[in-house]
Amino acid sequence: MTQHLQRRLTPRHITFMALGMAIGAGLFLGSANAINLAGPSVLFAYLFGGAMIFIIMRALGEMAEHDPVAGSFSTYAHRYLGPFAGYLTGWNYWILMVGVGMAESTAVGIYMRQWFPELPQWIWVFGSVAMIGGLNLMAVKVYGEMEFWFTLIKVVTVVLMILGGAGMIWLGWGNGGQPVGLANLWSHGGWFPHGFTGMVLALPVVVFAFGGIETIGMAAGEAAQPERTIPRAVNSVLWRILIFYVGALFVIMAIYPWDQLGTQGSPFVTTFGKLGIPQAAGLINFVVITAALSGFNSTTFSGSRMLYSLSTKAQAPAFLGQVSEHGVPVRAVLVTLACLVFGVVLNYLLPERIFAMMMSILAFNTVWTWMMVLIAHYSFRRRHGATAFPLRAWPLTSVVCLLFLAFVLFMLGYSADTRVALYVGAGWVVLLSLAYRLLGIGARMRALEPRAI
Repeated sequence: MTQHLQRRLTPRHITFMALGMAIGAGLFLGSANAINLAGPSVLFAYLFGGAMIFIIMRALGEMAEHDPVAGSFSTYAHRYLGPFAGYLTGWNYWILMVGVGMAESTAVGIYMRQWFPELPQWIWVFGSVAMIGGLNLMAVKVYGEMEFWFTLIKVVTVVLMILGGAGMIWLGWGNGGQPVGLANLWSHGGWFPHGFTGMVLALPVVVFAFGGIETIGMAAGEAAQPERTIPRAVNSVLWRILIFYVGALFVIMAIYPWDQLGTQGSPFVTTFGKLGIPQAAGLINFVVITAALSGFNSTTFSGSRMLYSLSTKAQAPAFLGQVSEHGVPVRAVLVTLACLVFGVVLNYLLPERIFAMMMSILAFNTVWTWMMVLIAHYSFRRRHGATAFPLRAWPLTSVVCLLFLAFVLFMLGYSADTRVALYVGAGWVVLLSLAYRLLGIGARMRALEPRAI
């Protein structure tokens, strides 16, 4: 056994991991929830949210390029804000990854039931846990390669959907030669059918859709050329959000009334059916299953690496820090998978509610993680100054983004449907704080201070 991760992820792997996290169940399945809340104005929510995410990723990217370590933002919070902040951030992110993994595996079950309606949803969820678990127990390069192919399938599909939808809108493809036009964007209650409030209420869903994109930072500790790879991956965030979220949803809502989307499953499946290619529905179903598996794959990777990092700082049991000869923290992977099995139980008990429930609850954890990135980055810049990959217009951009995240937290409490996220999140923070004190974690960390953390 070795005690160190291995830098085997190539620039191609890192770039596609970053791209893949932007195209998961949050786009293929969760977009229906956001559309129902905001109507066509959801496009503005994704545009504004995307700009904020770009600021967060540039802040994280600056720290990761300067110091590519395992644990990413948890380690940065530890160094620049103190051990307790790093501890809270690390464990909060781990539970976030477990929850997102449950949501992604649930998406697999939802789509598989379209092919096999007679089989219960939980069987497919269990199968996805077994499959992704096997991949994450292999060498990290295998994980990176699989994520590359998962992502390539999603990218090609979304691009073809955008091109086919554009042909239907302006050329009449699949509609008897009659262009559909753009009237559906404003003919069903206007751009803001539920008012400005509807768009604002969609922001927590938008936040969840972007959640996981910080995997770029988590992968930095195993990147072969982090000084070149991390900036490239981070800089691609903005344009991919514009293309894959705004572009895809623009096409979908133009060719199909927004208030009818989501009533028959994924808007993507509905859109391809509307294009007059019914044979493609099964193929698209396969693609969205692949998208969910990709997101599940990445969250399992990130969760296990966070457990590994926490163990190296005496913030988690030491046995989780053992790494195999292939550079895989096997025990951290197994513990993460064991917790993901709980998602199988939830799918058995609440098959119709689990996806929406996890999306609502996990928004708090996502916002917490991003806030800690920005706050740690502020301390980082005060200590080191601008680096080779600086966040532009700092600190103004950081302040604006923090205000946006605080507003998202307020909206979580404003909506009765998402208020539970604040209760669960606050309860989790209290529980972690008690564990920190009662288990003497702070004292154990101080004993490690002579080491580099």
